[in-house]
Formats: sequence, structure tokens, C-alpha cells
Amino acid sequence: MKKIKIILEMIKFEHTVFALPFAFLGAVLGSLLINGSWPTASQWLWITLAMVGARSAAMALNRVIDAKIDKANPRTKDRAIPAGLISTFETTAFIIVSFALLFYSAYQLNMLAVYLLPIAVFFLVIYSYTKRFTWACHLVLGITIGIAPLGGWVGATGTLTFDAILLFIGVALWTAGFDVIYATQDADYDKNVRLYSIPSYFGIAKALKIAKAIHIVSFIAFVSLFFVTPLGWIYLIGVLISGGIMVYEHSLVKPNDLSKVNVAFFTMNGILSIVMLVFTIGDLML
Repeated sequence: MKKIKIILEMIKFEHTVFALPFAFLGAVLGSLLINGSWPTASQWLWITLAMVGARSAAMALNRVIDAKIDKANPRTKDRAIPAGLISTFETTAFIIVSFALLFYSAYQLNMLAVYLLPIAVFFLVIYSYTKRFTWACHLVLGITIGIAPLGGWVGATGTLTFDAILLFIGVALWTAGFDVIYATQDADYDKNVRLYSIPSYFGIAKALKIAKAIHIVSFIAFVSLFFVTPLGWIYLIGVLISGGIMVYEHSLVKPNDLSKVNVAFFTMNGILSIVMLVFTIGDLML
């Protein structure tokens, strides 16, 4: 139990809140638009377990792949694997169990979820390597997290439509934008050891401008759902609140002051994802 606790702390298990609301949003929106009904209790269960398995596997795999990098980085040297609190073998066993949970959950949902699973697994695995060769690694992470609402949609409906793709784009770019902000903390270190990121490649000031541009497109994608689906004004109010949260998030981080990056990254993004879910469900109910 002590080892499991260390692993859960290492992968920031509580931050599953970032992606899980969007998986639920995809499930609810897709189910009501395609099936004309709410997701079943079984679908809620297996979508939740699939998301837990996917994120747990991805985060633990990232820690294993980046163990040497984390050990050399002053900001991350105290993480569990570099600090010797947990072994690579133990973490790998956890990864295998997490992937097994993901596969089994997808199988319990429908066959389209199973057929598309290799694509999701590919991005879950490849993301951890991308910062070794491209500054577009943030976009790859965005795609990886953006698969969450697609997974919820497919899990609840067994279909994939244009509406789902719009939701995917909104979530993917929202994720990529806040990951650029988070990466500003390691800009100098990444540049010195030849790791790629938008902050290390373009500089922190330009990176923050790029993050703003990415978030503007994300906001447009969320607004577009108002026009192409039956979603109404309650949903749109939620999107406007979320847009305000993005603006506030950017106001917290300045090129010469990165002290509030963690507040912008963890607190505000958790709030944003929950706001989107609550207002979307509220709109669909009323």
C-alpha cells in the first residue's frame, strides 16, 4: 500500500480531474445527440475506469522514460524514481495493470472503442519521447488529452462525428496552451540539455504569446459547438466563463515572473474543466 501511495503521488493521480470531466462531457453530449438518451450506468463506470487506466499508464510511463532527465533537473530531482522511493520495475508493473484496465474497459463499452484503442495508446506512449526531437511536443500532449472526450463519445455511442472532432480540437488546444505555460519553468534547463519545447526554442516571452494564440483557437472551437449542436445559452455562458478563466490564467504568468505557474496550471485548469462539464450538463438537462 505504501508503494501504491508513492506511485499515485508520483503521477499526480488527483489531476485526473483535468481530463475526466471532458470525457464525461463527450459521453453525455454524444449519447444525447446520437442515442437521444443519457449514458447508462454501465457506460459511466467503464468510461471512468478507462480514463483512470489511460492517464495512470501515461503518467507512470512518462516518469519511467524521463527518469534520467528528471534526476538531472533541479526542479524534478526529488520525484519518486530519481529519489529512489520507487523502482522502475515496480512502476512498470503499475503501467501494465493500468493498460490492462484501459483495454478491458474499452472492451466492455463497444468494438469501435477497441478498434480505436491502438491510436490512443500510440499517443499515450509517444508523447514522452517527443520533447527529445520537436518543440511541437505540447501539441502531441494536446492530442493525447484531447482523445479523452473522443473516448467518452465513442464509449457512449459507438460512433464518431464532426461534433466530436470539434470538441476534440477545443480540448487538445486548451491542453497544448497550458502545457506551453507550464514548460516555461524549464526553458533554460531544456535549452542547455537540448530538449525541445516552445519556451526553450522561441523564448519565454514568445512562448506565452503562442500559448495565448493556441487558447484563442481552442475558445473558438468550444464556441463553434454552440452553432453546430443543439447546445444552448447555458452552455455558451459556461464557455464564456471558461474563456475568462483562460484570460486570468495568462494574467498570472509573465516573462519575468513565473512564480504563479503552478496556480495557473493546476488550480485554474481543474476549475475550467469542471465548469465546462457542469454548464454543458445543465444546458442539456434544462
